[in-house]
Amino acid sequence: MTIGGTGVMLVCSLATLAVFALIARALTPRLGGVTAIALSGCAWTVVAIGILTLLPAQWDTGIVPADGRPETCSMDYGGPAPDGFWILSGSQRMLNVAVFVPAGALWVLGVARWRRSWMLAPLGLAALGLYSAGIELLQFELARIDRSCDVTDVVDNITGVVLGGAIGVVLALVLRPWRQR
Repeated sequence: MTIGGTGVMLVCSLATLAVFALIARALTPRLGGVTAIALSGCAWTVVAIGILTLLPAQWDTGIVPADGRPETCSMDYGGPAPDGFWILSGSQRMLNVAVFVPAGALWVLGVARWRRSWMLAPLGLAALGLYSAGIELLQFELARIDRSCDVTDVVDNITGVVLGGAIGVVLALVLRPWRQR
């Protein structure tokens, strides 16, 4: 029996969204609405990325034998599925970028209220890049989930983090979370 597929991913993502919405609500009196929502939203996107990338993409994947898995991570830049990904039409690479944009934007917006944001923002963005690399290593080690480890995914994910970080700077300048309680 396997667990996976878009239905399971959606249910898990929505359940965790409810939890992080409650956390945001609890943090709002202390941090202000913008910061509480941004930090909780960032945490939720990190969890949702884990759900999307570490559950089998198909519900009927079955067992991938250990001897059937690749011996190394793919270093072929461009990826194993350049024609597209089955969840959304379009490029898998575009999806890999888009998935990490909200995490980068929400992190930068979330830490913008503190004086040390100049240090916290890049550290958090670097941690998101390491998270992407960690996911790829887990996909490699957990051959049973029928996912592939690919250097292209890490590059695309980091691109999304950087784009998100830039969007977060713009959002912080517009929303000014440091002016809230």
